Amino acid sequence: MAALSLYLLLTWIFLLSLFCTRFAEVLCHADESSALMEFKRSFRTNVTDQRCVNPKVHSWSLDGSGDCCSWDGVKCDEVTSRVIALDLSSSCLSGTMSPNTTLFQLAHVESLNLAFNSFKFSSIPYGFGNLSKLQYLNLSASDFSGEIPRDIWQLSKLVSLDLSSSTISLRMANMGGLANMGGFVHNLTGLKELDLSSVSLSSPFLPMLANFSSLTLLRLKYCRLSGNFPVSIFQLPNLEVLSVAGNSNLSMFFPKMHWGSANMGGFIHNLTGLKELDLSSVSLSSPFLPMLANFSSLTLLRLKYCRLSGNFPVSIFQLPNLEVLSVAGNSNLSVFFPKLHWGSPLKSLYLYWTNLLGEIPTSIGNLSLLNELLASGCYFSGLLPSSMGNLSHLTELDLSENNLQGQIPVSFANLTQLSILWLYNNNLSGDSLERVVNLTKLTVLDISGYLSELLWLDLSHNRIRGNQLSNGFPSSLIYLDLSGNDLHGDILGTLRNLKDLQGLYLSSLNLNGILDVNDLFTLKNLTTLYLSNSNISFTKSFINATTSKLTYLYLDSCNLTEFPRFIGYLSELSWLDLSHNRIQGIIPRWMWNNSKESLMYIDLSHNLLTSFLKNQTDLPSPNLNYLDISSNLLKTTLLVPPPSVMVYNISNNFLYGEVPTSICEVSSLTMLDLSNNSLNGTLPPCLGSIHPLISLNLARNKFNGMIPHIFLDDCALRMIDFRENRLSGIVPRSLGNCSLLEYLNLGDNQINDTFPFWLSKLAYLEVIGLRSNNFHGPIESSLSELNFTRLHILDISNNGFNGEFPSNLLKSCHAMKVMVGQDALEYLDVYKMDPNVLFSISIFYAMKLMSKGTEREYAKIPDVFMAVDLSNNEFEGFIPELIGDLKSLRMLNLSNNLFNGSIPPSLANLTVLESLDLSQNNLVGEIPQQLARLTFLSVFNVSHNRLSGPIPRATQFDTFGSSSFAMNDGLCGSPLPNKCTNGENAPPPPSYFKVDNEEECLFNLDWRIVLVGAGVGFLVGVVIENLIIDEKSMWFLCYSKKMAKGWKKVRKALADKKICS
Repeated sequence: MAALSLYLLLTWIFLLSLFCTRFAEVLCHADESSALMEFKRSFRTNVTDQRCVNPKVHSWSLDGSGDCCSWDGVKCDEVTSRVIALDLSSSCLSGTMSPNTTLFQLAHVESLNLAFNSFKFSSIPYGFGNLSKLQYLNLSASDFSGEIPRDIWQLSKLVSLDLSSSTISLRMANMGGLANMGGFVHNLTGLKELDLSSVSLSSPFLPMLANFSSLTLLRLKYCRLSGNFPVSIFQLPNLEVLSVAGNSNLSMFFPKMHWGSANMGGFIHNLTGLKELDLSSVSLSSPFLPMLANFSSLTLLRLKYCRLSGNFPVSIFQLPNLEVLSVAGNSNLSVFFPKLHWGSPLKSLYLYWTNLLGEIPTSIGNLSLLNELLASGCYFSGLLPSSMGNLSHLTELDLSENNLQGQIPVSFANLTQLSILWLYNNNLSGDSLERVVNLTKLTVLDISGYLSELLWLDLSHNRIRGNQLSNGFPSSLIYLDLSGNDLHGDILGTLRNLKDLQGLYLSSLNLNGILDVNDLFTLKNLTTLYLSNSNISFTKSFINATTSKLTYLYLDSCNLTEFPRFIGYLSELSWLDLSHNRIQGIIPRWMWNNSKESLMYIDLSHNLLTSFLKNQTDLPSPNLNYLDISSNLLKTTLLVPPPSVMVYNISNNFLYGEVPTSICEVSSLTMLDLSNNSLNGTLPPCLGSIHPLISLNLARNKFNGMIPHIFLDDCALRMIDFRENRLSGIVPRSLGNCSLLEYLNLGDNQINDTFPFWLSKLAYLEVIGLRSNNFHGPIESSLSELNFTRLHILDISNNGFNGEFPSNLLKSCHAMKVMVGQDALEYLDVYKMDPNVLFSISIFYAMKLMSKGTEREYAKIPDVFMAVDLSNNEFEGFIPELIGDLKSLRMLNLSNNLFNGSIPPSLANLTVLESLDLSQNNLVGEIPQQLARLTFLSVFNVSHNRLSGPIPRATQFDTFGSSSFAMNDGLCGSPLPNKCTNGENAPPPPSYFKVDNEEECLFNLDWRIVLVGAGVGFLVGVVIENLIIDEKSMWFLCYSKKMAKGWKKVRKALADKKICS
């Protein structure tokens, strides 16, 4: 029996080996190998992309031969040899993805990762629905743009979906009605991980997510979400990670029902598994904070800039698993550290710009695992506790901008891991180690023997004075910042011992005179040098300049009058800022003799430069990304930058001639600013075909002809400024392809067109400027589908528009109906951060508006500024009451039209209105007394109408001169000379509240008279009914109904205005 068993076992092993051998011989299928090779050929690899880690496709055979299952990034099923996974993340791919990509032929693929590549802001192609077995899809940080194809939401087996990016270039497609929403939810019930960070999402999307019961991770950072966050999402049973940070218009309010004992218990029970919660920049309600102390599994909690107030619960510091805590930026939040028995696994603590009044408690020394403590601007006072020397794992410490005093404890020498130390803007003092931030009379810095491994030292903006620095800085330093002190003398010469120094920041010092360049070149490892905001020049003789590793050089605002000669010898220079100096004359070619291959950033703006050497028309810098020569005295034709340039600003010069079509060959161009020059001719038709372009500013030139009619379907433009030229024709319909457009200013041209209603399809449009053109025709029509939801400014003044007041247009301006508060002043702008370069692009909207009675140039437009200017047209009819719905308006100009009727009292609802101009119309009746409530009103003009009655008396109205009311013969009262017949003082404005009982009602007649009148009226009505109303007299019945409706309106108006108590 044993022999038989052994025989069967050996037979089984033999057959199994044959089986495995048979299947091991199965190679990758030819159709999938071909599809992969075709996909590879459709892209190039760019190893200079910062996202590039490993160009995996380089390992694939050139002719497609061999087993594709062995290729880097490809995984096949062990039985069928079908490709089931493709991971090309960080593979250096560069190019656009075709709608016919062969990727969709991999029908068996279950996991697809194309993250961290560059698809050149092309659209995600429709066709992912063909990959019906797909469970994991990652397209994050890969430069896609446009709408997310709907077929992605049809992938019913999806477990993980990541479409996040660093810029908002993707948006959610409109899902349609509730039926489609239901299908969307049903398809994705198995989804566990969803990351749509920086995807523009519509409001209905959020409540829908509460049905995704399998979700463990949900990230919706910077998605432009607004309104109330659905609390029901917190009740997802498996949720472990939730982040909706960066949605500053999103609020989180917990109804009282959740705070009852029964509901509260169940609510918290659902969240005991939550490990990471990031609600930064979301507006939170106060009751939310105490609840967090029950989230026992939390390892990360971020509540930065949430407008929190009151006291922060101490118990949150003691959560047993919490490693990262940030409540920074909540300036009205008071935070108190636990004073006793404080020990937790905290590794990162971010508290800057909160209220931590008092001294730092000694208990902070118990946080033995702490790596980062950032607590600048927290109102700390008193001494630094010596217990901080126990924080042996600390790598970064920021206690700047507090009111700390006394000496730095000797125990700080134990912080051997400390690499970054920020202590600027305090009142620290003492001798020895504490001299790093020292006294106002200090002349020597000496911290030798302490912090010998210190890498990063920031002493900027303290009170360090003097003309000597010892060689006592730790030789280990790689970063030193002495900016904003009162140091002078030979600073560079005193730093020669810092052989490892890479970053040196000496801006805003009291440096005067000539700096010896040789001292600079003794710092062999120096890559970054800031000398901004000084009054310096450099020696012209030097040695060994070519051995310098200097890469980033900032010499802006240094009062330089010529280009420093040593710049031409720097072979690794990448970043050069010489802006805001007094450099004159020609831009020499020797400037980039040795760095033409490495230069990526050049800023020569705000100087006195006149031309390029020999009127060159190109620059020999093939890798240049940023070129700013604006605000100079250049008198030449347009210089065309290298194709690699992304930002090109040559505005505010004296350029002349036409724009060459070769400008369109600058294929990487993201921002182009040619404004404020004397360029002429027609615009190159190809301008709308520069794919990455997000900002195009050609304002204030002499361009003529028509606006180019070619704007591609995937147009990325967000800002177009063509104002103050001589452009004619119509507004091209292809502008409707620029679905991300936020700012459109065509003012002060010669455009002859009707109002471009199709602009309402541009969901992100915030500014429309069409002033001073030849626009004509009516705007008010039967169109009810207008959607100018985000519009902040509408200026269509000085045209030939006519017809009724454009009510439908203004009804759709929802942003103007919402009052939004701001903790800090923000401005409308176009912002873009490109992960491939070190600079960000931020362009403020600018425009000219009639504000407060005068034409004003806004170099920056505050985000809260809302304005409507319909002046100098031929609008007629009544000004509707709905104008009072635009509650956030700051400026309203309806002057020089043909409006008639009365001034609507609803204007009193515009409580932040600063300028109101209704002059030069045919308005009649009185000035509504309610307008006296407009306490921000600084400009008011109703002159040249047919108004009558008393002028309201109030604080603001008492400041307006007689010119505001001129040419209204019926008006009386101050400041006009004609007195009112019933006394000069107008009646006070109606109150917001109910009138006191003792105040007399305008209709407070004796009740007996009213009763008698009602009885007589009833009797007369009955008689008239029998005499008049028959089947031939229905006109009377109709008229009676109209009278009844009219009386109902009167009663409602009286009730609203509270005329009677």
